[in-house]
Amino acid sequence: MTDPILGEFSAAVFDLDGTLFDSMYFWNHIDEVFLNQVGIDEVPEDYLLAIAHLGAEETALYTKERFGLDMGPEEMMRIWSDEAHEFYKNSVTLKTGAYEYLKKLYDGGVKLAVATASSEDLFLPGMKRTGIDGFFTAIAAVGECARKKGFPDVYRLACRRLGVPDSEAIVFEDIYMAVKGAKDGGFRTVGVYDETSGRDTELIRSTADLFITDFTELL
Repeated sequence: MTDPILGEFSAAVFDLDGTLFDSMYFWNHIDEVFLNQVGIDEVPEDYLLAIAHLGAEETALYTKERFGLDMGPEEMMRIWSDEAHEFYKNSVTLKTGAYEYLKKLYDGGVKLAVATASSEDLFLPGMKRTGIDGFFTAIAAVGECARKKGFPDVYRLACRRLGVPDSEAIVFEDIYMAVKGAKDGGFRTVGVYDETSGRDTELIRSTADLFITDFTELL
């Protein structure tokens, strides 16, 4: 596909939470409620940034160590999971223009993959609810890789599963470390604005090949 804004590419790899899903506010709410319940009145902003690219188990381990909690990571994940299942199955929505842009790429013959730190039991119901599941032919999870999203591993895995070289793919991400990891790996990148990573907007803008506020800018 040749796009007037992005040029020529045959594949696109998308993060979900904060990039396609308008969902980060939900996770911030869960974090705030949970930490308040264990006696932490104010959630540090750098805590939210630190966990933004982590999977559930890594987040639980980091939270336990960061705040010196007696609670085990398994119990933390269970508490978070109960609310999250309900949200992704019944409430999650897409960011402005995301569905229309994915359809444009799909109709144009671009191969689409997901690269996520989320768990399958959450993101699959979310993809089905929002109607985007049929657009994607590959999924790569951070948990399958040796390194997290500060590195290009998960995007390379997504490209292997799509059967395309990295040079033909564009990566869409909403947080700085993920954009930097993809960029350092040689990928073309699009930074997507999300309020929860707003303080890093200028870093993302200066690192990514393109920065968008929402997907209508690409339609």
